[in-house]
Amino acid sequence: MPASALALVILAGLIHAIWNIAAKKAGGDARFAAFSSLLMMLVWAPVGIWVGWNIVPAWGATEWVFIFVSGVLHVLYYVILLRGYRKADLTVVYPMARGSGPLLSSVVAILLLGERITGFGVLGVIAVVAGVFMIAGGPALFRVAQNSAKKAMVHKGMAYGLLTGVFIAGYTVVDGYAVKLLLMSPILIDYFGNFVRLPLLLPSVLRDRAAAAVLWRRQWKYALVVATISPVGYVLVLYAMQVAPLSHVAPAREVSMLFAALIGGHLLGEGDRGLRIAGAACIAFGVMALALG
Repeated sequence: MPASALALVILAGLIHAIWNIAAKKAGGDARFAAFSSLLMMLVWAPVGIWVGWNIVPAWGATEWVFIFVSGVLHVLYYVILLRGYRKADLTVVYPMARGSGPLLSSVVAILLLGERITGFGVLGVIAVVAGVFMIAGGPALFRVAQNSAKKAMVHKGMAYGLLTGVFIAGYTVVDGYAVKLLLMSPILIDYFGNFVRLPLLLPSVLRDRAAAAVLWRRQWKYALVVATISPVGYVLVLYAMQVAPLSHVAPAREVSMLFAALIGGHLLGEGDRGLRIAGAACIAFGVMALALG
């Protein structure tokens, strides 16, 4: 991977971790996702109009299909991620979500597409499994009662993280194809995806406007943080995909797990921080090994 692409991915990882911490602190649901999407459309409108003025009119059906599919996948990813944050700790949900996407992609390629895996790749699989075990609680899992509320919360976090990872893998492939083969602008893919996301999310706001207004007053600052910086992080990743293989960029994004485990564990006061940081590091190493092996 070129050094320029790696630098973009590392910066994107830091940005990604920061906005996920803001989303966790907001404790929002689909309505928070709608607030974020609406603010994103407004904040980034000048850039979207400037970049797309001469490009969007030339788009055909193929480009708009990719925008639609990308928007739907991003909605599902974000809503499930927010639900996971309401049910469990960020230092469980986030590493599971970020680590499972590349792992699932690699497993599918091996089982269904006939791709081979090297010994280094097998080591990557083992590292991911070990990382998940540590995030789940490590050896302490065997000392916790089966009906423990803490254990149940960890299991919920792992399940939501895994489901989120499925959609991460989906939108990564779709958007990567769009920027690498269709040569679509990363900025426009992310910005115009909002025109798909917002209509899908608005019913959750309109269903109970009074409750939505209360949530807006409580969450708008967090939504503004997400709306302002999350597009920057993802656009940087898409630009990196233009100059480096997708199979290298996607796993390299997992550096964000280390930032989330370090920053999030401190700011949110979540327990077992050392073990979860070690687990995040194992998953990050594992997905990098899978990319190379």
